[in-house]
Amino acid sequence: MGAVRLRGAVVLLGGFPALAGVDLGVERGEVVLVRGANGAGKSTLLHLCAGLMRLSAGQGEVLGCDLGDDRAAVRRRVGLLGHETALYGELTAAENLRLWARASRVGEADVPGALEMLGLPPRLRDVPADRLSAGQRRRVALAAIVVRRPELWLLDEPHAGLDSEGRDIVDTVVSAAAAAGAAVVLASHEAGPAGGLATRTVTMAGGMLAEEPGR
Repeated sequence: MGAVRLRGAVVLLGGFPALAGVDLGVERGEVVLVRGANGAGKSTLLHLCAGLMRLSAGQGEVLGCDLGDDRAAVRRRVGLLGHETALYGELTAAENLRLWARASRVGEADVPGALEMLGLPPRLRDVPADRLSAGQRRRVALAAIVVRRPELWLLDEPHAGLDSEGRDIVDTVVSAAAAAGAAVVLASHEAGPAGGLATRTVTMAGGMLAEEPGR
């Protein structure tokens, strides 16, 4: 069973077609890079696949769940990293991860290992998230996805705000997730470092997708 199946997917935002008839299939174990300029519809695509937006027309299925009827089930099984980190600023890094673990109904035992995997030093794990740097918060947000063990990873500009060490860690984590059978969709305004992760690249413009030749 494929991870993502979109056929003629349309999403309207204020009457404007942010997605204008998208066809996309993503298999488990794939890392698909969606690249395109700002405003092309990349973030809308990720939010649709995360079950956070409604289809206005067309068909969509994620992890066997119909996006028209069962978006709540989709949300429990995907991990989304958007432009915002979705962390509670007053909670520490470790507390944020424990909260996500409980919300996702997974054990909290993996929290220390996930923070270590993302390279957050022990001295920062009990620091409130709003006192961390942008790059550190990005690492914590990615660690929260690791803890949840989603079947589908949706990462919007995954290297944003990270130093070279952080980018290398992200690459390792994403590659390991795909090797373990998860599907991964990356969105970026350029190929850049994310291009080296991808098993396939598609280009988005004007709310539509096109497969890149040779990918």
